Amino acid sequence: MNILGIETSCDETSVAIVNDRKKILSHIILSQIKQHQPYGGVVPEIAARSHLDNIDRLVVRCLRTAKLKFREIDGIAATAGPGLIGGLIVGTGVAKAISVALKKPFFPINHLEGHVLSMRLFEECKFPFLALLVSGGHCQILIAKNIGDYDLLGTTYDDAIGETFDKVAKMLDMKYPGGPEIEKKARNGNPKKFNLPKPLINKKNCDFSFSGLKTATNRLCKRMKLEKKMKKNVKDICASFQETVCEVIVDRCRNAVKIFNKRFPSKEIRLVIVGGVASNNYLRSKLSFLAKEINFSFIAPPKELCTDNAAMIAWAAIERIKIGMKGDINFKPTPRWQLNVSNSSKRISNKR
Repeated sequence: MNILGIETSCDETSVAIVNDRKKILSHIILSQIKQHQPYGGVVPEIAARSHLDNIDRLVVRCLRTAKLKFREIDGIAATAGPGLIGGLIVGTGVAKAISVALKKPFFPINHLEGHVLSMRLFEECKFPFLALLVSGGHCQILIAKNIGDYDLLGTTYDDAIGETFDKVAKMLDMKYPGGPEIEKKARNGNPKKFNLPKPLINKKNCDFSFSGLKTATNRLCKRMKLEKKMKKNVKDICASFQETVCEVIVDRCRNAVKIFNKRFPSKEIRLVIVGGVASNNYLRSKLSFLAKEINFSFIAPPKELCTDNAAMIAWAAIERIKIGMKGDINFKPTPRWQLNVSNSSKRISNKR
């Protein structure tokens, strides 16, 4: 079974063909970073236009690379939300057109579920497992119990972690995207130089809040600029900020592991990290250390599957097909499509 996947939810145009034997036959990611850099962030209109300009040729190129013809495609999947509506319309529109032309099913895929399930494309990761989703637009900890069945343990009260990295990078006059730039500078900085607030640290839940940390970092940057000390302290600010963020995430994950162990005492504990921020090596090392400390399995994806990509979208469709789920050609793009959480009325946590 060969599935064509399309991802256009933000600023990457991606097309992939994946089969049910976990083989990526072809995978293309076209980044729009250079187009958005002059504006310091993603401009929705530019993103949508770029998707429209490139998607057709990427589909053709993807088929050629996989040495397949359209008739050898068994289904088409596309990100249908959450994301920027312009990009979602482009991706689902092209996918539906191919679906109708080939008389093959169309599978609308939740972008967040694509990230969560991406681990199972290259790793034996049985349900249930913990998923830490950290990206530019999201910051969540979930228990993945099955395809389409998730318990939300915690989410952010305000900014997502990737967004916070980008905003702090802007304070430091760094280019977009900010995450890789901060990580690069932090390598040569002192993570203990500046004491920044750790929001919700030591609370017994799994929620996040980064607005206070962002404000404190902004004040620090303004003070350094006023005292003309910014240049010599940039690396230390980056290191201190990154250290603080990682400490908060590790603390939240520690709580999540405790909750998982209470609910599934006989199950092996696995924590997978997914999303764009999952490519941060410092965060990976901190979570690896936590895994050794309290004895659980920590799984991180290949870097190319951390960012938005079509391989995870195609794979999510395959996962759904395997359990008998059908396509839905009438599904409309949904920019605020929440991941299907089995107990959305209340989140599971320790006593708060």
